[in-house]
Amino acid sequence: MDFRHKSSIEEIRKRFDKDVERFSNLDTGQLTVPDAALMMELCTDAAKYANPGARELLDIGCGAGNYTLKMLSKIPNLNCTLNDLSQPMLDKAGERLADQTKGTLTLIQEDMRLLELRDNQFDIVFAAAVLHHLREDGEWEGFFRKIYRALKPGGSFWISDLVEHDVPAINRLFVHRYSAYLEGLGGPSHRDKVWKYIREEDSPRSLSFQVDLLRKVGFSAVEVLHKNGLFAAFGAVR
Repeated sequence: MDFRHKSSIEEIRKRFDKDVERFSNLDTGQLTVPDAALMMELCTDAAKYANPGARELLDIGCGAGNYTLKMLSKIPNLNCTLNDLSQPMLDKAGERLADQTKGTLTLIQEDMRLLELRDNQFDIVFAAAVLHHLREDGEWEGFFRKIYRALKPGGSFWISDLVEHDVPAINRLFVHRYSAYLEGLGGPSHRDKVWKYIREEDSPRSLSFQVDLLRKVGFSAVEVLHKNGLFAAFGAVR
């Protein structure tokens, strides 16, 4: 794949800096993602069941903190480490989370590729609507290995994201269906706006690619929680 036409990290950061309020409201801010609320519910429930005694949480690409807020409603007083490319997003997440846990709250403004994580540090890691910004195969594998090492034995990694399909005809099917969904939300102009930033910013990989990669880097078990067209929720246990 040729990623030279994709937006730079700086260009992506600037867009998200301007979109904080939308991502602070799951009801309105995630309407472009079918089943966004369901996927968040499933990922946080899966984390609760996989790691009921969790103490350390990492939320990568945390946005305004929705996943961490939901997780704290199920396992209270976690030590929460939140990472995002956008400082305004992190500021909003910190504001929303400040009084929601008695544990520590650590905010890290950084490109996820450059995160420095200790080995065996976290019980739960979330990555919601962020991995599609990874590019080459080696970048994907290096990042998955980083998360594997950062998890404690038995810790879990939960992903919800845009995906593509390995069979081109099937990918066209779900592109068509998603286009119709977007048009139903806001007409042709909204459809075109969403596809424009997907083309410019995103380089999603298939669910099968990511499941295979989770196994390759060492995860002992992989689970698919939900899939609807171009979106999926899934994860793995170290």
